[in-house]
Amino acid sequence: MQKVLTKQVLVVGLGLIGASFAKALKSNGICERVLGSTRSDQSLKKAIENQVIDWGSNNLQEAAAQLKEGDVILLATPTLAVPERLAELKDVLMRGVIITDAASVKGDLATKAVQIFGKMPAHLILGHPIAGSEKSGIDAADETLFKNHRVILTPTAETNRDSLKKVAQLWESVGAIVSEMGVEEHDRILAATSHLPHVLAFSLVDALAKRSEQRDIFTYAAGGFRDFTRIAGSDPQMWHDIVLANREAILAALDDFDKSLIQLRSAIDTGNSHRLLQIFSEAKTARDKFSAQLAEREKNSKPHKRN
Repeated sequence: MQKVLTKQVLVVGLGLIGASFAKALKSNGICERVLGSTRSDQSLKKAIENQVIDWGSNNLQEAAAQLKEGDVILLATPTLAVPERLAELKDVLMRGVIITDAASVKGDLATKAVQIFGKMPAHLILGHPIAGSEKSGIDAADETLFKNHRVILTPTAETNRDSLKKVAQLWESVGAIVSEMGVEEHDRILAATSHLPHVLAFSLVDALAKRSEQRDIFTYAAGGFRDFTRIAGSDPQMWHDIVLANREAILAALDDFDKSLIQLRSAIDTGNSHRLLQIFSEAKTARDKFSAQLAEREKNSKPHKRN
């Protein structure tokens, strides 16, 4: 069992991310009490019955009243709902409770936080766990969800370094690899590496589903189709929120992709064998390099055996 890092953590939103984080904290004894708050009576009941949390309430103010200075709140609600929860917790943040979040977009949230508080609060640590599943809800809770996955924290000049350290330690205690980067850099990188692929997968499945021969298309689809489109099974509401919150960066990523797609289409249309082979070869080289980096990271993350 690991060292207790803080007395209490309140997880707001008990879906896949929130429930998995709470479950990992509780099962590893990382804090004395794990509290939960959600508007769903059913999710709250399951969280208590399955020992995902120690105590919970549908009333956020009632849950937050349990906290003291140095305790931590994780906002794991849908992206567009996070600012509303922040506004409800304004007094709590002002008395030294640390608040972090798990939203996939940081720029929109940072802007709204300044609007709510007048400036970026020192104890608000914006973060994003790069982990998930096409499954959703508390039934999908997995205490190993964050193991060997990155969590990006985006501190600002106003950020309290002790609060930042505590949030980082909490994520590390559930197996995550913590990195820091700027807010704009985060949104630009995630637009390209996560948001764009999801948008493309949703678009492809939607387009094929509307074709007259859709039954044959899906009947005879091979493994590559399944692998690429798996993420189109993700929560539509969650991705609706992400796309709207990060629309500028996503549009820029889409524009770049459009340029590449036009070049590929031109090569196919003109039968340009050299250009086709060049595009495919460069893509394969880049993918192989990425796979090697991933394998090395996983190798280094495994504990060494002692004789």
